Amino acid sequence: DSTAYRVVHAEGDALPSLVVDRYGDLIVAQLLSAGLEAVRADVLEAIHDVLRPSAVLLRNDTSVRRHEGLPLEITAAAGSPPDEIDVREGTVRFGVRPREGQKTGAFLDQRDNRLLMGAVATGRCLDVFTYHGLFAIHMSARGQSVQAVDSSSAALAVARTNADRNPAGSSIHWVEANAFDHLRRLEQTGEQFDTVVLDPPAFAKARGSVERALRGYKEINLRAMRLLAPGGLLLTCSCSYHVSRERFTTMLADAAADSRRRLGVVRYVGQAPDHPELLTVPETGYLKGVLLRSLE
Repeated sequence: DSTAYRVVHAEGDALPSLVVDRYGDLIVAQLLSAGLEAVRADVLEAIHDVLRPSAVLLRNDTSVRRHEGLPLEITAAAGSPPDEIDVREGTVRFGVRPREGQKTGAFLDQRDNRLLMGAVATGRCLDVFTYHGLFAIHMSARGQSVQAVDSSSAALAVARTNADRNPAGSSIHWVEANAFDHLRRLEQTGEQFDTVVLDPPAFAKARGSVERALRGYKEINLRAMRLLAPGGLLLTCSCSYHVSRERFTTMLADAAADSRRRLGVVRYVGQAPDHPELLTVPETGYLKGVLLRSLE
């Protein structure tokens, strides 16, 4: 139940190097290979014929294009793409600035997980690495209070604007801070939360950085586990492709042992189904996560 979703997920939809996202009547697309670039006109014609958008924006500014010898550019390919467009995700409304931000303007792969947390959040909620505040806003409809943390003042400014679009958004307390430092302070002061979300950026962007990334993941998860109130929920995620589900789960088990907390698995989660994963193309399945419950 959303007006923002992925239409084409590259290899996952048998269209390698092509990403097509829909935000209301706007289509934002990425052509990530020289082969696709050579047939750009055909791709745009197909988008028009099938999706009938009011405007098309090409977000061809991702660095992978450099490997193909292609320029980085953001181009209006049809109509007049707006600087910002309002979309809906369940009952939550937020703005997307398609020329700015990560990916095509929003992290659509976490949509179902945000809806999940909006349905199960209770009590005092903590959203770490909040970015544009979407997990926090979803949780604000059910939680008594929400604390949302990010190190980027620009991201928090967008998050506040998104919160203003929603009736419960005023209950969110925004904190500009380094996540590692803030989690440490919360632990030192004995804070407890009933619902915690950890949705960090990719800590491992190359194979050689996996071990360092796992140490970072373990630190934030260890501290988050210690912050959980009895019966509390922790959703923890990783979007690092180089960190496998197996290694991520092993890291969580090690963190749980060190935290001396008894935690049960509620469910394993991943990217939304409009981001299909191919068994033979592991790169298509980069997002992994676990919803845990404190059993104390």
